Amino acid sequence: MPAEDPSRRDGTAGGSTLVSEARESIAARPYAEGEPILEVRGLVKHYPLTRGILFKKQIGAVKAVDGVDFDLAAGETLGIVGESGCGKSTVAKMLVHLEPPTGGVIRYKGEDVTKLSGRALKAVRRNIQMVFQDPYTSLNPRMTVGDIIGEPYEIHPEVAPKGSRRQKVQDLLDVVGLNPEYINRYPHQFSGGQRQRIGIARGLALNPEIIVADEPVSALDVSVQAQVVNLLDRLQGEFSLSFVFIAHDLSIVRHISDRVGVMYLGRIVEIGTDEEIYDHPTHPYTQALLSAVPVPDPTAREYRERIILHGDVPSPAAVPSGCRFRTRCWKAQERCELEVPLLAVPAVFRDTDTPARHDSACHFAEEKRVVPPEGTLETPEPQDAPKPPRAAPSPDAGPSPDTPSPDRREPGEEDR
Repeated sequence: MPAEDPSRRDGTAGGSTLVSEARESIAARPYAEGEPILEVRGLVKHYPLTRGILFKKQIGAVKAVDGVDFDLAAGETLGIVGESGCGKSTVAKMLVHLEPPTGGVIRYKGEDVTKLSGRALKAVRRNIQMVFQDPYTSLNPRMTVGDIIGEPYEIHPEVAPKGSRRQKVQDLLDVVGLNPEYINRYPHQFSGGQRQRIGIARGLALNPEIIVADEPVSALDVSVQAQVVNLLDRLQGEFSLSFVFIAHDLSIVRHISDRVGVMYLGRIVEIGTDEEIYDHPTHPYTQALLSAVPVPDPTAREYRERIILHGDVPSPAAVPSGCRFRTRCWKAQERCELEVPLLAVPAVFRDTDTPARHDSACHFAEEKRVVPPEGTLETPEPQDAPKPPRAAPSPDAGPSPDTPSPDRREPGEEDR
């Protein structure tokens, strides 16, 4: 694809003072790979529960997200995993400002985007795009593929003049592995995997720096999942992208992610590199999740420890006091009910130099490997059963059936 004009990277010319200040802050210096490009601190989203018709009174709140902290480095893929209802998709919507946060800070290149609005917010959102979960409902069935992918150019006309938009759309279709001649087709004429590729092409249209992928492969077949994940992995290197990859399939997250954050009931309970989370988990909830992952190695499958959690996930409208996981945790003690655990390196691992030294929100964090590493267990080779000793032939008995007789010939044997 043709390179974008850096002078027009951060929006249209002119505008309010707020827009100019936002652009100057964001474009102050280029961000090298490894530097935090996105910082999230204390992110909160509460949905009020009201009573009454004419005079509504708030009687509570659904705490969908209740204090999430993480950083996203330039060129990094951060995976967020957790069971349904833990707040993963709500975090994704707040990152792209589809949902306004109740509290907290979202800093993009040092600028708090939660305080921006209007044209200033529009300039920032251009660099943070989203790929949605459902590859069909996220595409307008009344629009052609060319109109869907080219729609961002209508909102940000400075990116592509009208005369070059059709060629840019065809280039994007080619980049995501679709035939550029499909530009005039409609979404219902594509398969699920092809529709998801269209959604990815739309996310790439404005040359963003961050893509938030909200379970982009959960509605696809296993073989198609691999194709889409490999496509995202390839595009990350070609376009210098940073990914927030949200999923509930831990095996897919490990394949594509550099770091992994585990969410439970609106909070991140453990975060670290893929090796730290998968091979050296310290939080009981992470260990329970990993014990439920299908293991392809039959030998390791026999030796893994299954952890079965009892009870249901508490309602986000009635969050337990202290540790949110204590109602289902086998390690829960009185301290867990009274004190909220902080997301930090546990005290038992602070003076060590092991992969278990990573952030974990547990008072009694302990390293526990529930699945043996692949290749460490050897399957014993089957040995032939010992044959019973042959009894000595009796002198009065005739020749043994296994002993060839000089007068016996095998079938088909001719005289010589």
